[in-house]
Amino acid sequence: MSSVKEVSLESAYSGVADNYRGGDVDLHAIYRDMRRNSPIIAENFMGKLGVPNIAGLDAKRPTFTVFKYKETMAVLRDATNYTSGFIAEGLGSFFDGLILTGMDGDAHKKARALLQPIFMPEVVNSWRDSKMDPILRKEFLAELVPKKKADLMEFGLYFPIRLIYALIGFPGSEPEKIKQYAAWALAILAGPQVDAEKAALARKAAMEAAKSLYDATHEAVVEVRRSGATSDDLISRLIRAESDGRKFDDHEVTTFVRSLLPAAAETTTRTFGTLMTLLLERPALLERVRQDRSLIPKAIDEAIRFEPVATFKVRQAAQDLELAGMAIPKGAMVQCIVSSANRDEDAFENSEEFDIDRKPKPSFGFGFGPHMCIGQFIAKTELQVAVNAILDLMPNLRLDPDMPAPHITGAQLRGPKHV
Repeated sequence: MSSVKEVSLESAYSGVADNYRGGDVDLHAIYRDMRRNSPIIAENFMGKLGVPNIAGLDAKRPTFTVFKYKETMAVLRDATNYTSGFIAEGLGSFFDGLILTGMDGDAHKKARALLQPIFMPEVVNSWRDSKMDPILRKEFLAELVPKKKADLMEFGLYFPIRLIYALIGFPGSEPEKIKQYAAWALAILAGPQVDAEKAALARKAAMEAAKSLYDATHEAVVEVRRSGATSDDLISRLIRAESDGRKFDDHEVTTFVRSLLPAAAETTTRTFGTLMTLLLERPALLERVRQDRSLIPKAIDEAIRFEPVATFKVRQAAQDLELAGMAIPKGAMVQCIVSSANRDEDAFENSEEFDIDRKPKPSFGFGFGPHMCIGQFIAKTELQVAVNAILDLMPNLRLDPDMPAPHITGAQLRGPKHV
């Protein structure tokens, strides 16, 4: 295995996708059947598909899997009975246990309140036209347009990283460094593995990547503090923030920021690929969206419902519970199959259709309840800016008939590899 120092962004991205891909089965057909016949089962459904467990290497706890909208909603909105602390033992172990998705109760509320301001619509919207749009058009699309053909996933891999790292407070003048940081962040995601032999290697690589990412983030934090921390970026805001009457030191700011980085860009990348695939497969719809840009947010929301990137969410029962008529013992894991819940016939009309005109209703692509993805507004804004720019600059956009058609794949971290 190559040293983590040499990890390329492309290989890290593919490696993570392959790690969580699971078996080659028609998942949506299986989910349809489960919703109808077995809406809750006393087994680890994703584990059987070969998807690694983020709950820790020795996570042998009993697992229950739910497939319906109603039960998924009940679990995700109830952070008292269904907790997330176990994530700190698994994926969180690469972040010294400090990871927002692995916090419960007051600790989670406090951490989220500290981070929330940078992710608010007014902050993100102030960025939209002044930074996001010019960066996308000048740094990325200006090169692509004259070539008249492209794999949109190459653009899709880089633009969210460039945008989110600038928003966090890394200098935008060093794009190669940012790519390396993003590659380390993805290498951490590949830490949990199913195969025991691979697990030891991947864990070692993930730990090395976490250390390299810590050092790079710490350097950025020290530099931002030295220059006065007066900007609107996340690092500056954390340096200025107070909790219980005290400020954070460089180590705390560094650890917080590092824990956000693995999810910071790659979810947007995969959602972008899925959205473009779904639109390009439907040329009449693509043309309709081109003519009426107010439809772009609807198309994004529907893509997140129809083919969510994070296909399942796991919680742990805090006490003995009953769910859908089944007894769940304290300590058991409850796996909510979001991809199935998002297509539940009882919740969505014509649930298996990609329909941007459907009546708005919560879906679970960005989670739900107290642990709903804190960065979802940034992700959606980045996607809106990207799709608008592409439609402006590529008036005859269509799938290349000489190349293989894009395929949305993966049991988890779902999306196309090429578009």
